Amino acid sequence: MAKCLKILLLLFIVILFSCEDQGLIVKCPDCTATEPVNVLLDVKLSANNNSNTTLINVYEGNLEDSVLYKTYTASGLTITIPVTINKKYTFTATYWVPNNYIRVVDSATPRVRYDKDQCDNPCYFVYDKVVDLRLK
Repeated sequence: MAKCLKILLLLFIVILFSCEDQGLIVKCPDCTATEPVNVLLDVKLSANNNSNTTLINVYEGNLEDSVLYKTYTASGLTITIPVTINKKYTFTATYWVPNNYIRVVDSATPRVRYDKDQCDNPCYFVYDKVVDLRLK
C-alpha cells in the first residue's frame, strides 16, 4: 500500500511539472499574425500630488546590475515604454512625498506565445507586459 502511494505521488508530481502554463488567457484583439520583436509595456503609476512629474528609470536585467536602459518622466497615471521581447527589465519610479523620496520597483520579462486554439486564427500573443509602479 505504501509503495502504491509513493508511485501515485511521484506520477502526480511528474504530471504537475511537465505541463506548460495552461492558465494563460489569450486576448484575441491583441494577437498578431507575425511574431513581434518589440512590445510596448504598460506602466501603471500613482498620482504624484506633490510634484508634477514622476521619474521612471528602466534597467536591463536586475536592478543591482545597474545597466540603465532609459529614463522617462511621466505626469499621468500610465505610460507606455517600448522594449525588446524576451529580455528582463526592472523599473523604478521615484515619488516625492513630504520630506522624503519613495522609490517603487517592479520588473517584467515580456514573452511571446503562439496560440492556435483560443482565437479564430492562429496568432502570436505577448504576455507579461504590465508593470505596476503604483504606491501601495
